[in-house]
Amino acid sequence: SLRAARQSPRRPPGCPGASEQCVVMHAQVQARAATLRVSTSRFFVGSVSGRLWSSAAAGNPNRTFFAPTRSKRPSGHGRTGWQWQLTRARLDVAVRPETYREELDLKIDLARAHFAGGSVCSTEKNPGEKHKTEIELPRTEVFESLRSHFRMRAEFRVWHEGDDSFLAMFDSDDPRIPVQVETFPMGSEKINELMKKVVTEIRQSETLRKKLFQVNFLTTTTGEAMVSMLYHRRLSEQWETEANAMRDRLGVSVVGRSKKQKVVLGNDFVYETLTVDGLKLKYKQLEGGFTQPNAFISGKMLEWAKSACLFDDAASGDRTGAGVDPGSVVALPRPRRDDFLELYCGNGNFTVALSPLFRKVLATEISKVSVTACKENLVVNSVDNVHVVRLSSEELTKALDEGKQYNRLGEIDLTSFDLQTVLVDPPRAGMGPEVTKFVSRFSRIVYISCNPETLAEDIRALRETHVIARFAAFDQFPYTPHLECGALLVAKE
Repeated sequence: SLRAARQSPRRPPGCPGASEQCVVMHAQVQARAATLRVSTSRFFVGSVSGRLWSSAAAGNPNRTFFAPTRSKRPSGHGRTGWQWQLTRARLDVAVRPETYREELDLKIDLARAHFAGGSVCSTEKNPGEKHKTEIELPRTEVFESLRSHFRMRAEFRVWHEGDDSFLAMFDSDDPRIPVQVETFPMGSEKINELMKKVVTEIRQSETLRKKLFQVNFLTTTTGEAMVSMLYHRRLSEQWETEANAMRDRLGVSVVGRSKKQKVVLGNDFVYETLTVDGLKLKYKQLEGGFTQPNAFISGKMLEWAKSACLFDDAASGDRTGAGVDPGSVVALPRPRRDDFLELYCGNGNFTVALSPLFRKVLATEISKVSVTACKENLVVNSVDNVHVVRLSSEELTKALDEGKQYNRLGEIDLTSFDLQTVLVDPPRAGMGPEVTKFVSRFSRIVYISCNPETLAEDIRALRETHVIARFAAFDQFPYTPHLECGALLVAKE
């Protein structure tokens, strides 16, 4: 549909000229309609074998798909299974295995369209049309998600109607309308199991129910779980007694929160275990802290980032081919002899996985909580070549270029580092001009992005110094418009 929109002489109303942004907007409408019409026989639905599948046979030589290993689940009947059609209003949380590939293809096409050349639609902020340079992309390495039960965390409002209470989300067309949610097919099987049990506990206890407005679930692939309960009142000793009894019955940690109050029953964290190139990596995930919601894709992102640190092309970095046991430990080449810098390191998700590839690692983060969590995860995984420091990118620039001293650096000697590779995982707004200028000094930039549009903007700003060698798509959020991307930029000779 995107290609058809580009070739069509018709333009959306109010969009003069051949504006690429306007074409993309027009294509979104056309493609969504096409998605609803297309026959499921066109979809690739046999992607549960775990084998590498090339789409060249389907007429698309620019994609390689890495499919998850998981058996199909029946949709069920009655009020069990994937029964979102029974809800009384529309929610954009349904799983659609039969159209999964079609929807993912659309997201990839739209993501790549941001790198095309052409005019930019004028806005009040940017009057007049501006020309943007086309960025030539390599083929997309595509990592598919599991089709259902892929989210390890979820948040629900608690709605009270008379003597009844239920978990709710809100109608996409009218956010004021609560919709009762009995099952959540995007959520992990543990989340679905706990949803019913928690609702039963709430209905049976006025102490647990009173002024409860939200319930959050955080689960792991190994079965650990934590339930957070948020209140519009102060929590009493009676609440703690009944919540403790609930905790014993459910076998999970429970955290109660109200204004300026936090009650922890058990732990306020879980430990997630990700398999990365056959190795088991353990991560402490804090209640209320940021975690990657899709554990399967998170592991694939870490594998791709490791490959991108070492290899300039996907073929050399592919370790998923025939004859390779997906659960086996993959032997990587000898570690690089230079050092690695990670900006926005968070709780050390990438830090832990990439540290064995380098002599030394410098990881920066501005959040005190995240710095503490990162250090703990390094200890848990026996990593001893990483220095974590609470510095912004601007402060790091001054420390490296001007020798400015910060007490937070402690005894870290920045002159001892030979930093050649940098990994950035910025927020949706992208790196921005200052950080972009800073990373341009590195010979190798591994960029993880949650916003293809700002990724394209940042890469355009680096086009004079770097070329994009690899491009990846990670379906972190299936059945939604959101797509995570990865890009490897290599300095021009």
